[in-house]
Amino acid sequence: MDNKNYYITTPIYYPSGNPHMGHAYSSIVADVFARFKRLDGYNVFFLTGTDEHGLKIQKAAEENNQKPKDFCDNISRIFKDLSKSLNLSNDDFIRTTEKRHHKAVQFLWDKLASKGYIYLSMYKGWYSVSDEAYYNEDEIVEKDGKKISVISGSVVEWVEEESFFFKLSSFQEKLLEFYNKNPEFILPISRKNEVISFVKRGLKDLSVSRKSFSWGIKVPNNKKHVIYVWLDALTNYLSALNYPNLEDQLFKNFWPATLHIIGKDILRFHTIYWPAFLLAADIKLPNRVYGHGWILSDKEKMSKSKGNILDPVEMIKIYGLDQLRYYLIKEVSFGNDGNISNENIENCINSDLANNYGNFCQRSFSFAEKNCKGIVPSDIDFNSQDLKILNSFSNNIKKIRSLIDNQQLNNYVKFIIDKSSQANKYFNDEAPWNKKDNKKRLNTIVYVSLEIIRKISILLLPVIPYSANKALTSLNLNTKTLKLDSITDHLIIKPGSKLNNQGILFNKIGKNDS
Repeated sequence: MDNKNYYITTPIYYPSGNPHMGHAYSSIVADVFARFKRLDGYNVFFLTGTDEHGLKIQKAAEENNQKPKDFCDNISRIFKDLSKSLNLSNDDFIRTTEKRHHKAVQFLWDKLASKGYIYLSMYKGWYSVSDEAYYNEDEIVEKDGKKISVISGSVVEWVEEESFFFKLSSFQEKLLEFYNKNPEFILPISRKNEVISFVKRGLKDLSVSRKSFSWGIKVPNNKKHVIYVWLDALTNYLSALNYPNLEDQLFKNFWPATLHIIGKDILRFHTIYWPAFLLAADIKLPNRVYGHGWILSDKEKMSKSKGNILDPVEMIKIYGLDQLRYYLIKEVSFGNDGNISNENIENCINSDLANNYGNFCQRSFSFAEKNCKGIVPSDIDFNSQDLKILNSFSNNIKKIRSLIDNQQLNNYVKFIIDKSSQANKYFNDEAPWNKKDNKKRLNTIVYVSLEIIRKISILLLPVIPYSANKALTSLNLNTKTLKLDSITDHLIIKPGSKLNNQGILFNKIGKNDS
């Protein structure tokens, strides 16, 4: 990528209830990419927020005897607080109830209408309030006397009302042509195939307004209609960049978006409706949409009705924030569903963080304290084994960047853990405790070990920022000035400087600890 601007977004979350682990997962994943890109010298804009309109919100507010705006204020605050609890590095938090967003949505509507892509008619069809989505007849089944969406499992109801429509059918061939010319626009590939198959079956014009409720952005010049919540919500990616001011520096720098991170259940909205709206408005399309899987609780999708919601804040209290972040990035196969269990989390924390990376840091710092007086050794001389492990980072920097650019998060973490394993093996094989009569060799092994900690910790900064920062602080390094490129160097840690051991990074979790 020549362009050093990087715009990444999470879905904006629907605050009809408290956040769960699925929300946390999307946000943490996006944060890892944002942090990595900043580390690699990019100018990053990372956006998250809440989607606060629609019938589902209106009903939830009524059930709580609140006005919709008051209800949204309370729930949105919880989502905003979660961003802090997850240590997200987002640059903005957008709410669809903000004036800047209303302005952008109504401008986009007028643009679509002026170009002849919106017309008034009657909607007759199946609608899910829970999903705020329309479904075709072949996507509906009957279960226990209720009509259910095959895709989401949500109850649908038959709706007949006057509605404005968007000429989605006009974009069928244009979308297929775009997918063909941009084969990595939708990832993973399984999701792309699913979308293409749906589009090839034929696109119908899309109802983009509702009259039966009032909580939403009004259609310009027609106050009886509110704009369909998805046309409203998707526009957040533009309104956060001060659209419709196309000359605004934010918009000029960051649009088109580099990467939309979404859950697979909202794939259709982001890969069919959103590109069609943008094509109709002559706005460039995002570079990529990545639809990840669900975070499952006991192998089932989380839902309030099932009572199996995993609360990320409670999980952080039990295991620690970095531990949870690491587990979600390492153990959930990015793009597939991931099942959370206490046993898996504990095994992951113990094997990867406590026994591997954490153990290497602890034994290296402890040995340096006892045998080098806590000072970074200066009398050193690298041999071939030292250079082999040090160069294994610089030799793979293109691979490391490629893994991130292709959203191969699991392989990125696997590379780091492999390096931690190699580091422990290096320390064991070189056995510095047997080199006390060869001070230069002992010094060199210590220095190489400290340099390996530095390189691994830099790569871990996007994933476990607190802990990696703690390790780097032990080396007296300022993480704010460190860049990815520095892993290609071998003499960054200043010989003669004092180590500042921060103590154990990760405690092992016993079976009774949680």
